[in-house]
Amino acid sequence: MTERSCGILLPVFSLPHGYGVGDLGPGARFFVDFLEKSGQRLWQILPLNPTEPCYGNSPYHSISSFALSPLLISPDILVEQGLLQPGELPGKDSFPEHAAYEQAWEWKSRLFRMAHERFQARGDLDEFLVFCEEQSTWLRDFALFMALKARYGMRPWHEWPEEIRDRHPDSLASAEKDLEGEIDYIRFLQFVFFRQWQDLRAYCGGKGVQIIGDMPIYVVLDSADVWSSPRLFKLDKDRRPSAVAGVPPDYFSETGQRWGNPVYRWDVLREENYAWWLRRIGHNLRLVDMIRLDHFRGFVGYWEIPAEEKTAVNGKWVEAPARDFFSKVLQEFPRGSIIAEDLGYITPDVKAVLEDFQFPGMKVLLFAFGPDVAVNPYAPHNLERNCVVYTGTHDNNTARGWFDQETTPEDRERLEAYLGKRVSSETIAWDLVRLAMGSVAQTSLLSMVDVLGMGADHRINRPAVSNGNWKWRVPATSLTDELAENLMKLVQTFGR
Repeated sequence: MTERSCGILLPVFSLPHGYGVGDLGPGARFFVDFLEKSGQRLWQILPLNPTEPCYGNSPYHSISSFALSPLLISPDILVEQGLLQPGELPGKDSFPEHAAYEQAWEWKSRLFRMAHERFQARGDLDEFLVFCEEQSTWLRDFALFMALKARYGMRPWHEWPEEIRDRHPDSLASAEKDLEGEIDYIRFLQFVFFRQWQDLRAYCGGKGVQIIGDMPIYVVLDSADVWSSPRLFKLDKDRRPSAVAGVPPDYFSETGQRWGNPVYRWDVLREENYAWWLRRIGHNLRLVDMIRLDHFRGFVGYWEIPAEEKTAVNGKWVEAPARDFFSKVLQEFPRGSIIAEDLGYITPDVKAVLEDFQFPGMKVLLFAFGPDVAVNPYAPHNLERNCVVYTGTHDNNTARGWFDQETTPEDRERLEAYLGKRVSSETIAWDLVRLAMGSVAQTSLLSMVDVLGMGADHRINRPAVSNGNWKWRVPATSLTDELAENLMKLVQTFGR
Protein backbone atom coordinates (compact mmCIF):
# COMPACT_ATOMS: atom_id res chain seq x y z
CA MET A 1 0.00 0.00 0.00
CA THR A 2 2.90 2.35 -0.79
CA GLU A 3 1.27 3.55 -4.02
CA ARG A 4 -2.12 5.07 -4.73
CA SER A 5 -4.47 2.19 -5.37
CA CYS A 6 -8.12 1.29 -5.40
CA GLY A 7 -10.36 -1.73 -5.17
CA ILE A 8 -13.80 -3.10 -4.52
CA LEU A 9 -15.45 -4.49 -1.39
CA LEU A 10 -17.44 -7.64 -2.22
CA PRO A 11 -17.94 -10.66 0.08
CA VAL A 12 -17.30 -14.10 -1.38
CA PHE A 13 -20.90 -15.12 -0.66
CA SER A 14 -21.99 -12.21 -2.88
CA LEU A 15 -20.16 -13.47 -5.96
CA PRO A 16 -22.21 -14.50 -9.02
CA HIS A 17 -22.68 -17.95 -10.56
CA GLY A 18 -22.51 -20.05 -7.36
CA TYR A 19 -25.02 -22.65 -6.22
CA GLY A 20 -27.14 -20.82 -3.65
CA VAL A 21 -24.22 -18.69 -2.45
CA GLY A 22 -21.16 -17.25 -4.15
CA ASP A 23 -18.21 -19.63 -4.07
CA LEU A 24 -14.57 -20.04 -5.10
CA GLY A 25 -15.31 -21.29 -8.61
CA PRO A 26 -16.02 -19.67 -11.99
CA GLY A 27 -17.92 -16.71 -10.50
CA ALA A 28 -14.87 -15.71 -8.46
CA ARG A 29 -12.60 -15.75 -11.49
CA PHE A 30 -15.21 -13.82 -13.49
CA PHE A 31 -15.15 -11.11 -10.81
CA VAL A 32 -11.34 -11.02 -10.68
CA ASP A 33 -11.31 -10.58 -14.47
CA PHE A 34 -13.67 -7.62 -13.98
CA LEU A 35 -11.32 -6.13 -11.39
CA GLU A 36 -8.42 -6.38 -13.82
CA LYS A 37 -10.40 -4.80 -16.68
CA SER A 38 -11.52 -1.93 -14.46
CA GLY A 39 -8.04 -1.18 -13.08
CA GLN A 40 -8.87 -2.30 -9.54
CA ARG A 41 -5.89 -3.75 -7.71
CA LEU A 42 -7.57 -4.65 -4.43
CA TRP A 43 -10.42 -6.98 -3.52
CA GLN A 44 -11.71 -6.66 0.04
CA ILE A 45 -13.70 -9.57 1.38
CA LEU A 46 -15.41 -10.33 4.71
CA PRO A 47 -14.30 -13.13 7.07
CA LEU A 48 -14.13 -16.57 5.43
CA ASN A 49 -14.89 -18.53 8.59
CA PRO A 50 -17.86 -20.93 8.89
CA THR A 51 -21.24 -19.31 9.41
CA GLU A 52 -24.23 -20.60 11.38
CA PRO A 53 -28.00 -20.12 10.91
CA CYS A 54 -28.37 -19.44 14.64
CA TYR A 55 -26.25 -16.29 14.15
CA GLY A 56 -28.09 -15.24 11.00
CA ASN A 57 -25.17 -16.56 8.90
CA SER A 58 -23.06 -13.60 9.98
CA PRO A 59 -19.39 -14.03 9.01
CA TYR A 60 -18.54 -12.20 12.25
CA HIS A 61 -19.99 -14.96 14.48
CA SER A 62 -18.20 -18.21 13.76
CA ILE A 63 -17.50 -21.53 15.44
CA SER A 64 -13.82 -21.06 14.59
CA SER A 65 -11.48 -18.15 13.89
CA PHE A 66 -9.14 -20.48 11.97
CA ALA A 67 -11.41 -22.79 9.98
CA LEU A 68 -12.91 -21.74 6.65
CA SER A 69 -16.49 -22.09 5.46
CA PRO A 70 -17.18 -25.30 3.47
CA LEU A 71 -20.27 -23.58 2.09
CA LEU A 72 -17.97 -21.51 -0.15
CA ILE A 73 -16.35 -24.56 -1.77
CA SER A 74 -16.99 -24.72 -5.52
CA PRO A 75 -18.72 -27.90 -6.77
CA ASP A 76 -17.61 -26.96 -10.30
CA ILE A 77 -13.98 -27.36 -9.29
CA LEU A 78 -14.75 -30.72 -7.67
CA VAL A 79 -16.16 -31.78 -11.05
CA GLU A 80 -12.93 -30.67 -12.75
CA GLN A 81 -11.01 -32.81 -10.26
CA GLY A 82 -13.19 -35.86 -10.94
CA LEU A 83 -14.61 -35.97 -7.42
CA LEU A 84 -18.10 -35.15 -8.72
CA GLN A 85 -19.88 -35.80 -12.01
CA PRO A 86 -21.44 -32.98 -14.08
CA GLY A 87 -24.85 -34.62 -13.95
CA GLU A 88 -24.81 -34.52 -10.15
CA LEU A 89 -24.93 -30.73 -10.12
CA PRO A 90 -28.28 -28.93 -10.41
CA GLY A 91 -28.82 -25.88 -12.54
CA LYS A 92 -27.78 -22.65 -10.88
CA ASP A 93 -31.18 -21.18 -11.70
CA SER A 94 -32.79 -23.62 -9.27
CA PHE A 95 -31.60 -21.39 -6.41
CA PRO A 96 -32.86 -17.90 -5.45
CA GLU A 97 -30.98 -14.82 -6.63
CA HIS A 98 -30.00 -13.95 -3.05
CA ALA A 99 -27.71 -16.04 -0.85
CA ALA A 100 -29.73 -19.06 0.32
CA TYR A 101 -27.51 -20.60 2.99
CA GLU A 102 -29.68 -23.41 4.31
CA GLN A 103 -30.79 -24.56 0.86
CA ALA A 104 -27.24 -24.43 -0.45
CA TRP A 105 -25.83 -26.39 2.50
CA GLU A 106 -28.54 -29.07 2.34
CA TRP A 107 -27.60 -29.71 -1.27
CA LYS A 108 -23.84 -29.21 -1.02
CA SER A 109 -23.36 -31.38 2.05
CA ARG A 110 -24.69 -34.43 0.15
CA LEU A 111 -22.26 -33.78 -2.69
CA PHE A 112 -19.36 -33.23 -0.31
CA ARG A 113 -19.97 -36.62 1.30
CA MET A 114 -19.82 -38.23 -2.14
CA ALA A 115 -16.65 -36.33 -3.00
CA HIS A 116 -15.04 -37.43 0.25
CA GLU A 117 -15.80 -41.09 -0.42
CA ARG A 118 -14.29 -40.85 -3.90
CA PHE A 119 -11.25 -39.02 -2.55
CA GLN A 120 -10.65 -41.78 -0.01
CA ALA A 121 -11.12 -44.45 -2.67
CA ARG A 122 -8.36 -42.90 -4.79
CA GLY A 123 -5.89 -43.51 -1.99
CA ASP A 124 -3.60 -40.62 -2.98
CA LEU A 125 -3.53 -38.91 0.40
CA ASP A 126 -0.02 -37.45 0.57
CA GLU A 127 -1.03 -33.82 -0.03
CA PHE A 128 -3.95 -34.16 2.36
CA LEU A 129 -1.76 -35.59 5.13
CA VAL A 130 0.80 -32.83 4.68
CA PHE A 131 -1.99 -30.26 4.97
CA CYS A 132 -3.29 -31.87 8.18
CA GLU A 133 0.16 -31.81 9.70
CA GLU A 134 0.85 -28.20 8.69
CA GLN A 135 -2.48 -27.02 10.11
CA SER A 136 -2.45 -29.27 13.18
CA THR A 137 -2.23 -26.41 15.72
CA TRP A 138 -5.92 -25.62 15.06
CA LEU A 139 -7.27 -28.33 12.74
CA ARG A 140 -7.14 -31.23 15.18
CA ASP A 141 -9.16 -29.38 17.82
CA PHE A 142 -11.57 -27.96 15.27
CA ALA A 143 -12.34 -31.30 13.62
CA LEU A 144 -12.89 -32.99 16.98
CA PHE A 145 -15.02 -30.05 18.15
CA MET A 146 -17.30 -30.31 15.11
CA ALA A 147 -17.62 -34.08 15.42
CA LEU A 148 -18.49 -33.74 19.11
CA LYS A 149 -21.03 -31.02 18.30
CA ALA A 150 -22.82 -33.49 16.05
CA ARG A 151 -22.59 -36.25 18.66
CA TYR A 152 -24.16 -34.05 21.34
CA GLY A 153 -27.02 -32.75 19.22
CA MET A 154 -25.30 -29.42 18.39
CA ARG A 155 -25.49 -28.31 22.03
CA PRO A 156 -22.92 -25.68 23.09
CA TRP A 157 -19.68 -27.19 24.33
CA HIS A 158 -20.09 -25.92 27.88
CA GLU A 159 -23.15 -28.22 28.14
CA TRP A 160 -21.21 -31.35 27.12
CA PRO A 161 -20.25 -34.05 29.65
CA GLU A 162 -17.75 -32.58 32.09
CA GLU A 163 -14.84 -34.80 31.03
CA ILE A 164 -15.24 -33.64 27.41
CA ARG A 165 -16.09 -30.07 28.31
CA ASP A 166 -12.95 -29.82 30.43
CA ARG A 167 -10.83 -31.73 27.89
CA HIS A 168 -9.66 -34.67 29.98
CA PRO A 169 -6.93 -36.27 27.81
CA ASP A 170 -8.19 -39.88 28.05
CA SER A 171 -11.74 -38.83 27.17
CA LEU A 172 -10.56 -36.79 24.17
CA ALA A 173 -8.40 -39.66 22.91
CA SER A 174 -11.35 -42.04 23.16
CA ALA A 175 -13.64 -39.59 21.35
CA GLU A 176 -11.10 -39.12 18.56
CA LYS A 177 -10.96 -42.85 18.01
CA ASP A 178 -14.76 -43.26 18.04
CA LEU A 179 -15.33 -40.32 15.69
CA GLU A 180 -12.43 -40.98 13.34
CA GLY A 181 -14.55 -41.15 10.18
CA GLU A 182 -16.38 -37.87 10.80
CA ILE A 183 -13.15 -36.15 11.82
CA ASP A 184 -11.55 -37.20 8.55
CA TYR A 185 -14.49 -35.75 6.61
CA ILE A 186 -14.27 -32.42 8.45
CA ARG A 187 -10.54 -32.21 7.77
CA PHE A 188 -11.18 -33.08 4.11
CA LEU A 189 -13.53 -30.11 3.71
CA GLN A 190 -10.90 -27.76 5.13
CA PHE A 191 -8.30 -29.26 2.81
CA VAL A 192 -10.55 -28.75 -0.22
CA PHE A 193 -11.27 -25.13 0.74
CA PHE A 194 -7.61 -24.32 1.30
CA ARG A 195 -6.61 -25.84 -2.03
CA GLN A 196 -9.37 -24.00 -3.93
CA TRP A 197 -8.57 -20.74 -2.15
CA GLN A 198 -4.87 -20.90 -2.88
CA ASP A 199 -5.63 -21.51 -6.56
CA LEU A 200 -7.97 -18.49 -6.56
CA ARG A 201 -5.39 -16.34 -4.78
CA ALA A 202 -2.78 -17.32 -7.36
CA TYR A 203 -5.25 -16.34 -10.09
CA CYS A 204 -5.68 -12.95 -8.40
CA GLY A 205 -1.92 -12.52 -8.25
CA GLY A 206 -1.67 -13.22 -11.96
CA LYS A 207 -4.17 -10.45 -12.59
CA GLY A 208 -2.40 -7.95 -10.34
CA VAL A 209 -5.08 -8.14 -7.64
CA GLN A 210 -4.32 -8.30 -3.91
CA ILE A 211 -6.86 -9.54 -1.37
CA ILE A 212 -7.76 -7.71 1.84
CA GLY A 213 -9.22 -10.01 4.48
CA ASP A 214 -11.18 -9.17 7.62
CA MET A 215 -10.53 -10.42 11.14
CA PRO A 216 -13.06 -9.91 13.95
CA ILE A 217 -11.48 -9.06 17.29
CA TYR A 218 -13.72 -11.33 19.38
CA VAL A 219 -14.65 -14.99 19.06
CA VAL A 220 -17.92 -16.73 19.90
CA LEU A 221 -18.31 -18.58 23.21
CA ASP A 222 -19.55 -21.74 21.49
CA SER A 223 -16.46 -22.07 19.34
CA ALA A 224 -13.50 -24.37 18.94
CA ASP A 225 -11.31 -21.41 19.98
CA VAL A 226 -12.77 -21.06 23.48
CA TRP A 227 -13.21 -24.80 24.03
CA SER A 228 -9.60 -25.55 23.09
CA SER A 229 -8.03 -22.55 24.88
CA PRO A 230 -10.28 -21.62 27.82
CA ARG A 231 -7.36 -20.14 29.78
CA LEU A 232 -7.29 -17.20 27.33
CA PHE A 233 -10.82 -16.03 28.21
CA LYS A 234 -12.59 -14.79 31.33
CA LEU A 235 -14.64 -17.87 32.22
CA ASP A 236 -16.02 -19.18 35.52
CA LYS A 237 -15.56 -22.67 36.97
CA ASP A 238 -18.33 -24.02 34.73
CA ARG A 239 -16.57 -22.63 31.65
CA ARG A 240 -19.16 -19.89 31.11
CA PRO A 241 -18.19 -16.23 30.68
CA SER A 242 -17.70 -14.15 33.80
CA ALA A 243 -17.47 -11.04 31.62
CA VAL A 244 -18.56 -10.28 28.07
CA ALA A 245 -17.79 -7.71 25.38
CA GLY A 246 -19.81 -4.81 24.06
CA VAL A 247 -19.81 -1.04 23.70
CA PRO A 248 -21.10 1.58 26.16
CA PRO A 249 -24.27 3.68 25.89
CA ASP A 250 -23.99 6.43 23.30
CA TYR A 251 -26.00 8.73 21.07
CA PHE A 252 -27.38 5.74 19.17
CA SER A 253 -28.32 3.51 22.12
CA GLU A 254 -29.21 4.44 25.69
CA THR A 255 -28.25 0.98 26.92
CA GLY A 256 -25.20 0.42 24.71
CA GLN A 257 -24.60 -2.90 22.97
CA ARG A 258 -24.06 -6.17 24.83
CA TRP A 259 -22.38 -8.42 22.26
CA GLY A 260 -21.97 -11.37 24.61
CA ASN A 261 -18.57 -12.58 23.35
CA PRO A 262 -16.20 -13.69 26.12
CA VAL A 263 -13.43 -11.15 26.70
CA TYR A 264 -9.76 -12.02 26.60
CA ARG A 265 -7.45 -12.48 29.54
CA TRP A 266 -4.78 -10.18 28.21
CA ASP A 267 -2.58 -10.98 31.23
CA VAL A 268 -2.41 -14.63 30.13
CA LEU A 269 -1.96 -13.69 26.47
CA ARG A 270 0.94 -11.45 27.46
CA GLU A 271 2.56 -14.17 29.58
CA GLU A 272 2.41 -16.46 26.54
CA ASN A 273 3.96 -13.77 24.34
CA TYR A 274 0.64 -13.41 22.46
CA ALA A 275 1.25 -16.77 20.77
CA TRP A 276 -2.45 -17.40 20.03
CA TRP A 277 -2.91 -13.99 18.43
CA LEU A 278 0.30 -14.28 16.41
CA ARG A 279 -0.80 -17.67 15.11
CA ARG A 280 -4.19 -16.24 14.20
CA ILE A 281 -2.77 -13.23 12.36
CA GLY A 282 -0.17 -15.37 10.61
CA HIS A 283 -2.84 -17.86 9.58
CA ASN A 284 -4.88 -15.05 8.01
CA LEU A 285 -1.90 -13.52 6.25
CA ARG A 286 -1.17 -16.85 4.60
CA LEU A 287 -4.65 -16.56 3.06
CA VAL A 288 -4.71 -12.87 2.11
CA ASP A 289 -2.29 -10.02 1.46
CA MET A 290 -3.65 -7.63 4.12
CA ILE A 291 -6.13 -7.84 6.96
CA ARG A 292 -8.57 -5.35 8.38
CA LEU A 293 -8.57 -5.58 12.18
CA ASP A 294 -12.20 -5.18 13.18
CA HIS A 295 -13.02 -3.05 16.28
CA PHE A 296 -9.43 -1.82 16.54
CA ARG A 297 -10.21 0.28 19.60
CA GLY A 298 -10.75 -2.96 21.56
CA PHE A 299 -7.02 -3.68 21.31
CA VAL A 300 -6.36 -0.45 23.22
CA GLY A 301 -9.24 -0.45 25.69
CA TYR A 302 -12.46 -2.47 25.69
CA TRP A 303 -15.87 -2.24 27.32
CA GLU A 304 -16.21 -5.16 29.74
CA ILE A 305 -19.67 -6.10 31.01
CA PRO A 306 -20.40 -8.49 33.93
CA ALA A 307 -21.94 -11.57 32.33
CA GLU A 308 -25.07 -11.39 34.50
CA GLU A 309 -25.95 -7.91 33.18
CA LYS A 310 -28.67 -7.80 30.51
CA THR A 311 -27.47 -4.54 28.95
CA ALA A 312 -24.14 -2.78 28.49
CA VAL A 313 -24.94 0.06 30.92
CA ASN A 314 -22.97 -1.30 33.88
CA GLY A 315 -19.81 -2.15 31.99
CA LYS A 316 -16.40 -0.53 32.44
CA TRP A 317 -13.41 0.38 30.30
CA VAL A 318 -10.47 -1.99 30.68
CA GLU A 319 -7.05 -1.19 29.28
CA ALA A 320 -5.38 -3.67 26.93
CA PRO A 321 -1.59 -3.85 26.35
CA ALA A 322 -1.83 -2.35 22.86
CA ARG A 323 1.73 -1.07 22.49
CA ASP A 324 3.34 -4.25 23.76
CA PHE A 325 1.03 -6.37 21.61
CA PHE A 326 1.50 -4.46 18.36
CA SER A 327 5.25 -4.27 18.91
CA LYS A 328 5.26 -8.08 18.91
CA VAL A 329 2.96 -8.14 15.86
CA LEU A 330 5.31 -5.91 13.86
CA GLN A 331 8.27 -8.10 14.77
CA GLU A 332 6.50 -10.90 12.93
CA PHE A 333 4.53 -9.20 10.13
CA PRO A 334 4.93 -6.18 7.82
CA ARG A 335 3.33 -2.92 8.95
CA GLY A 336 1.61 -2.60 5.57
CA SER A 337 -0.34 -5.80 6.12
CA ILE A 338 -2.75 -4.25 8.65
CA ILE A 339 -5.68 -1.85 8.24
CA ALA A 340 -7.33 -0.58 11.42
CA GLU A 341 -11.13 -0.43 11.63
CA ASP A 342 -11.22 2.72 13.73
CA LEU A 343 -14.85 3.75 13.27
CA GLY A 344 -17.15 4.70 16.13
CA TYR A 345 -16.11 6.03 19.54
CA ILE A 346 -12.39 6.69 19.20
CA THR A 347 -10.59 8.19 22.21
CA PRO A 348 -7.21 9.97 22.23
CA ASP A 349 -5.39 6.85 23.43
CA VAL A 350 -6.63 4.91 20.39
CA LYS A 351 -5.59 7.73 18.06
CA ALA A 352 -2.16 7.76 19.68
CA VAL A 353 -1.66 4.03 19.03
CA LEU A 354 -2.76 4.42 15.41
CA GLU A 355 -0.33 7.30 14.95
CA ASP A 356 2.57 5.62 16.72
CA PHE A 357 2.28 2.41 14.68
CA GLN A 358 1.20 4.17 11.48
CA PHE A 359 -1.66 1.78 10.77
CA PRO A 360 -4.01 3.24 8.14
CA GLY A 361 -7.51 3.87 9.49
CA MET A 362 -10.86 3.95 7.72
CA LYS A 363 -12.73 7.00 6.44
CA VAL A 364 -16.34 6.56 5.31
CA LEU A 365 -17.82 9.22 3.04
CA LEU A 366 -21.37 8.56 4.23
CA PHE A 367 -20.32 10.10 7.57
CA ALA A 368 -18.84 13.25 6.06
CA PHE A 369 -21.69 15.61 5.24
CA GLY A 370 -23.29 16.65 8.50
CA PRO A 371 -23.37 20.24 9.81
CA ASP A 372 -19.64 19.99 10.63
CA VAL A 373 -18.55 19.16 7.07
CA ALA A 374 -15.84 21.85 7.10
CA VAL A 375 -13.96 20.10 9.91
CA ASN A 376 -15.40 16.59 9.60
CA PRO A 377 -12.51 14.06 9.57
CA TYR A 378 -14.31 11.97 6.93
CA ALA A 379 -14.75 14.83 4.46
CA PRO A 380 -12.40 14.39 1.49
CA HIS A 381 -10.56 17.69 2.04
CA ASN A 382 -9.65 16.62 5.59
CA LEU A 383 -8.32 13.15 4.80
CA GLU A 384 -4.72 12.25 5.48
CA ARG A 385 -2.67 10.25 2.99
CA ASN A 386 -2.24 7.22 5.24
CA CYS A 387 -5.86 6.07 5.31
CA VAL A 388 -8.38 3.95 3.42
CA VAL A 389 -11.41 5.84 2.15
CA TYR A 390 -14.70 4.01 1.56
CA THR A 391 -17.94 5.09 -0.04
CA GLY A 392 -19.55 2.89 2.62
CA THR A 393 -18.89 -0.42 4.36
CA HIS A 394 -20.89 -3.64 4.63
CA ASP A 395 -22.56 -2.24 7.77
CA ASN A 396 -23.81 0.96 6.14
CA ASN A 397 -26.77 1.65 3.94
CA THR A 398 -25.94 1.85 0.26
CA ALA A 399 -25.05 5.35 -0.94
CA ARG A 400 -28.35 5.58 -2.77
CA GLY A 401 -30.29 4.18 0.19
CA TRP A 402 -28.55 6.65 2.50
CA PHE A 403 -29.46 9.55 0.23
CA ASP A 404 -33.08 8.42 -0.11
CA GLN A 405 -33.72 7.42 3.51
CA GLU A 406 -31.24 9.07 5.86
CA THR A 407 -30.27 12.51 4.57
CA THR A 408 -32.10 15.69 5.50
CA PRO A 409 -32.78 18.59 3.13
CA GLU A 410 -29.90 20.38 4.84
CA ASP A 411 -27.58 17.40 4.21
CA ARG A 412 -28.49 17.51 0.53
CA GLU A 413 -27.81 21.22 0.35
CA ARG A 414 -24.37 20.63 1.84
CA LEU A 415 -23.72 17.82 -0.63
CA GLU A 416 -24.62 20.06 -3.55
CA ALA A 417 -22.48 22.90 -2.21
CA TYR A 418 -19.56 20.50 -1.72
CA LEU A 419 -19.87 18.92 -5.15
CA GLY A 420 -20.81 22.10 -6.97
CA LYS A 421 -23.63 20.34 -8.80
CA ARG A 422 -27.14 19.04 -8.38
CA VAL A 423 -27.34 15.72 -6.58
CA SER A 424 -30.02 13.09 -7.07
CA SER A 425 -30.84 9.55 -6.07
CA GLU A 426 -29.61 8.40 -9.48
CA THR A 427 -26.23 10.16 -9.28
CA ILE A 428 -25.23 10.07 -5.60
CA ALA A 429 -23.44 6.70 -5.65
CA TRP A 430 -21.05 7.71 -8.43
CA ASP A 431 -20.68 11.18 -6.96
CA LEU A 432 -19.23 9.48 -3.88
CA VAL A 433 -17.23 7.03 -5.99
CA ARG A 434 -15.59 9.98 -7.74
CA LEU A 435 -14.88 11.71 -4.41
CA ALA A 436 -13.26 8.57 -3.03
CA MET A 437 -11.15 7.97 -6.12
CA GLY A 438 -10.04 11.60 -6.29
CA SER A 439 -9.18 11.97 -2.62
CA VAL A 440 -5.66 12.20 -1.22
CA ALA A 441 -6.19 8.86 0.60
CA GLN A 442 -3.58 6.30 -0.37
CA THR A 443 -6.23 3.63 -0.82
CA SER A 444 -9.79 3.88 -2.08
CA LEU A 445 -12.25 1.02 -1.62
CA LEU A 446 -15.65 1.08 -3.26
CA SER A 447 -18.54 -1.05 -2.10
CA MET A 448 -19.84 -3.05 -5.08
CA VAL A 449 -23.40 -2.00 -4.28
CA ASP A 450 -22.33 1.62 -4.68
CA VAL A 451 -20.45 0.98 -7.91
CA LEU A 452 -23.76 -0.39 -9.20
CA GLY A 453 -25.76 2.50 -7.69
CA MET A 454 -28.15 0.17 -5.88
CA GLY A 455 -30.79 1.17 -3.34
CA ALA A 456 -31.37 0.22 0.29
CA ASP A 457 -32.92 -3.14 -0.61
CA HIS A 458 -29.46 -4.29 -1.68
CA ARG A 459 -27.47 -3.44 1.45
CA ILE A 460 -25.36 -6.25 2.89
CA ASN A 461 -26.02 -5.87 6.61
CA ARG A 462 -28.28 -3.98 9.00
CA PRO A 463 -26.54 -3.95 12.39
CA ALA A 464 -28.76 -4.92 15.35
CA VAL A 465 -31.18 -6.69 12.96
CA SER A 466 -30.83 -10.44 13.41
CA ASN A 467 -32.50 -11.73 10.24
CA GLY A 468 -32.30 -10.98 6.54
CA ASN A 469 -28.64 -9.94 6.40
CA TRP A 470 -25.65 -11.25 4.42
CA LYS A 471 -27.82 -12.22 1.45
CA TRP A 472 -27.02 -9.76 -1.32
CA ARG A 473 -25.36 -11.17 -4.45
CA VAL A 474 -24.09 -9.26 -7.44
CA PRO A 475 -25.88 -10.10 -10.71
CA ALA A 476 -23.33 -11.38 -13.23
CA THR A 477 -25.01 -9.32 -15.94
CA SER A 478 -24.15 -6.11 -14.08
CA LEU A 479 -20.37 -6.61 -14.39
CA THR A 480 -20.26 -5.16 -17.88
CA ASP A 481 -17.41 -3.95 -20.05
CA GLU A 482 -18.97 -0.48 -19.97
CA LEU A 483 -18.86 -0.40 -16.16
CA ALA A 484 -15.25 -1.61 -16.20
CA GLU A 485 -14.37 1.11 -18.71
CA ASN A 486 -15.98 3.82 -16.55
CA LEU A 487 -14.03 2.68 -13.50
CA MET A 488 -10.81 2.52 -15.51
CA LYS A 489 -11.29 6.15 -16.58
CA LEU A 490 -11.40 7.18 -12.91
CA VAL A 491 -8.29 5.10 -12.18
CA GLN A 492 -6.41 6.87 -14.95
CA THR A 493 -7.76 10.32 -14.07
CA PHE A 494 -6.80 10.10 -10.40
CA GLY A 495 -3.57 8.13 -10.69
CA ARG A 496 -4.66 4.98 -8.95
